[in-house]
Parts: sequence; structure tokens; C-alpha cells
Amino acid sequence: MKIGIDLGTCNSVVFIPKKGVVLQEPSVVAVALAENEILAVGREAKEMMGRTPDTIKIYRPLRDGVIADFRVTQAMLKYFIDKALGRFRPFKPDLMIGIPAGITSTERRAVIEAGMNAGARAVYLAKEPILAAVGANVPINSCSGNMILDIGGGTSEAAVISLGGIVNFHSIRVAGDKMDLAISDYIKKKYNLAIGQQTAEEIKKRIGTALPDKEEKRMDIKGRDMALGLPKNIKISSNDVCMALSDILSEIIQMIKIVLRDTPPELSADILNKGMVMTGGASLLNKFPALIARSIGVPAILADDSILCVAKGTGIMLENLDLYKKTIMSKK
Repeated sequence: MKIGIDLGTCNSVVFIPKKGVVLQEPSVVAVALAENEILAVGREAKEMMGRTPDTIKIYRPLRDGVIADFRVTQAMLKYFIDKALGRFRPFKPDLMIGIPAGITSTERRAVIEAGMNAGARAVYLAKEPILAAVGANVPINSCSGNMILDIGGGTSEAAVISLGGIVNFHSIRVAGDKMDLAISDYIKKKYNLAIGQQTAEEIKKRIGTALPDKEEKRMDIKGRDMALGLPKNIKISSNDVCMALSDILSEIIQMIKIVLRDTPPELSADILNKGMVMTGGASLLNKFPALIARSIGVPAILADDSILCVAKGTGIMLENLDLYKKTIMSKK
């Protein structure tokens, strides 16, 4: 039995070879503090965010792509494995987990331990940019250069891949979550309105844009008036969101420039010909590829099912462990 998990800061995706994606849930856990037991995981827990009494605490056990709370991560992994494979299974599964390329060895050990404690027979780790490339059908074992831009909830990573390995990469802990934060800060400053994290995420998904729109989209939002402390309703436009996100997006573009600056000339030529492939949930921001192409002069192509690329990569690698053994940081 083999199972691949894209353990993301915002969402986790579970992939089983030959079956495909079997589970896609938010990486959120609700814990009852008095009994110290887990009440809900995934979608159910996310719906409780910002609405709980003080007896219930909502955890997002992964921060910036790495484990911030070990016990809760372990419980969440166990829940995902049980839900995907059924609780009563005769064999322990082999687990493949995607991790950020910029992870430390201590953070790596924590992922392996959490996987083993959650009931895996063996835990394989692979770097997310490579998994994303495999999931997006990029031929990583060829000798030409491919550039992957993986922008998730907690981390943004740009990597140049050739001959099955990462030639160089840069990783920053600025991604989808920081975008949500920037939107709520901007609305607080400009409109004196406090909004929750879920509202900010909804704004980003519905009217967020990386470049200003000629025809602005508008959206009604509800929040708390900071001066009066009362509920209030306002309309915001897509260009407001564009302004709010500009600093975050320029940090991501700066990261891409750093990677390109350190790329060998032969590979730079390949990347200019093919363009870079964008994966991850936050890469779905409207006009993001256009902004990158305009700022850097290299075409950016959004992968199909960009949210699922890393999870698909885990499945493909699990089916062909021999082919990819160079790229797996394996640990039984």
C-alpha cells in the first residue's frame, strides 16, 4: 500500500497511485482544551475558525511549510491516512511526503517521525519543487533546464531542475497566507474595518489580481467597524486588492530574480525558451503569470491543476521509486 501526501500549510492533498487524489482538506485541527482531545480535522475544523469559545482551540499545525506543532500534525496525518485507506487495514502503508526545499535537517526529522507515529511502514521525503515538476509532467530527468515556481500557503520556492536534481533554488516564507494578511491589513488601514482571515482569503480568491483591472470587479464584505465596534458592510474593488498585494508579489519576483541570477548560462537559455512552470494554490491569483512575464521577461505558464501538482508528483514517484531514487531523500 502506497500513499502520497502533500502536507501543506493551508491545505493537504492525499494521493493514492492508480486512484488519484482521494482527499483534499484544509490543514486545520480543532482541539478541546479541557479533555485535550481532537474535535475536528480538515474542513470541519476550518469552518470553526474565528468562531470558537475559549474551551476550543484551532491549530494550524504547519507554519511556513514546516511542522510547528508536532503532536497535532501527527494526529492530522493519522486522520488523513485513516480516511484515505480505512481505519482497519492489514498492512501499514508506505508514505511519501513533500517537503519544502529549504527545510532544515531537524524539521525533516520531525516530518519522518510524525509519519512513522501516524502508522506508516516507511516514510519517503521528496522536495516539493521536484514533486511539483513531476506532477506537472515536466521531464525532470532530461539534461535541459526547467524552472519551477511553487507558491503555496506558507512558502514560495523557485527552483531550477536538470538531470533529476535541483541545480539551485531559493525559498522564502512569503506566500498565500501573507497575501491574506496583507489584504486584511490594507482594509484595516484604508476602510477602518477589521475582517477575519477567512474573509480575506475569500476576497483574494474572488477578486484578487496581480495587475490592475481595466474593469474593476467589486465585492461586498462584512466586518467590524474599528471606530464604533459595530458590524459594518462595505464594497471593495479588485484594484484595492491589487494595491494590497503589491509588496508581497514584488518579494516573490525578487526571489525569482535571485534564482535566475545564480543559474548557469546554458540552463538560463533553456528556461528562456520554455518559460517557467507555476504550481501551488497561490499561483492561481488572477494575472499572476502575466505579472511575472512582464517583470522578468521570461514567460510563466500555469500548470494544469496547479494545486494538485505536488500530490500527483508523490503518486508518480511512489509508482516509479527506482526511476526517481536519486531525487528521494529516503528514510525508513
